[in-house]
Amino acid sequence: MDHTSAQYIGAGLATMGMIGAGAGLGILFGNYLQAAIRNPSAAGQERVWLFLGMALTESMGIFALVVALLLRFV
Repeated sequence: MDHTSAQYIGAGLATMGMIGAGAGLGILFGNYLQAAIRNPSAAGQERVWLFLGMALTESMGIFALVVALLLRFV
């Protein structure tokens, strides 16, 4: 296996981390919506945790993208 094909394989595997970020965001917002429907008075207090979880989950997806680009072009 040459160096270029190993770069492509590594970049492809690293981009699979973005799949986890997408699934994590779906689970996060789905559970928040379910909790907000069950208890609307507590939905405002939980919104802070929703945005924090969204930021952390999205940062992991961006990190996976950066690693994939580094593997591919460096």
